[in-house]
Amino acid sequence: MTNEEILSHVDHTLLKATASWSEIQKIAEEGIKYKTASICIPPWYVEPVCEQYRGLNVCTVIGFPLGYSTGLAKITEAKIALGSGASELDMVINIGAVKSGNFEAVLEEVKALREVARDRILKVIVETCYLTMEEKIRLCKIVTESGADYIKTSTGFGSAGATLDDVLLFRMNIGPNVKIKAAGGIKTREDMAAYLGAGCDRLGTSSALAILAGQGAGTY
Repeated sequence: MTNEEILSHVDHTLLKATASWSEIQKIAEEGIKYKTASICIPPWYVEPVCEQYRGLNVCTVIGFPLGYSTGLAKITEAKIALGSGASELDMVINIGAVKSGNFEAVLEEVKALREVARDRILKVIVETCYLTMEEKIRLCKIVTESGADYIKTSTGFGSAGATLDDVLLFRMNIGPNVKIKAAGGIKTREDMAAYLGAGCDRLGTSSALAILAGQGAGTY
C-alpha cells in the first residue's frame, strides 16, 4: 500500500484545545496537497476554512469529546456545522446513557443526528475504551439501525484509542452499509496499514504526515 493510498483514507485531524488559526490553515493546506479523505477540525473553524479553501472536504465534531451534552445541543451544533459548510460530522454518543442501560436514548439521539445530516456523512464515536464487549456489540447494532455511515472507535481523548481487536469485533457485528473509522493511538505506518487491512475505511490521526515521513507520531 502506497503512502498516497493510505492518505486517501486519512481524516487529517487537529482537535487540540490550543489549535490556532495558523495551525488550522496548515492542516487545510496539507489536506489539499496530500489529498487526504478530509480534514477534521473544531466547529469554530469550519466556516472560515470553508470560505478560504473551497472544495476541501471538511469534517467536524459534535458533542466532543465527552458526549454528555443534550441531544438538542448536539442537533444545534450539527445544524450550525452543516450550515457553515461541513461535509462530515463525527458525533460522540452519550456514554452515560450506555452505562445506564438506556440504549433507546442512544439510538434516538443518533437517529436525530442522521436526520439532520441528511446526505452528509455521519460517523458515530462510541469511545471503546469505556465499553464492555457486550456494550460494543450493542452499539454496533444501534449504529447500523440508525442509518449512520460509520462507527468510529475513539475520540483520541479517552483513556485509550483504537485496537485491532475492536475493529474486528465491529466487522462481525455491523451491517453491510456501515464503515469503520479507527482513531486514537495510531503511531506507525504499520499501524495504519494494519487498520486498513483489517477493514477500516478511515483513519483519524494528526500524525499521518509525520508518520509517513518517518518522523514518528504526534498527538491526536
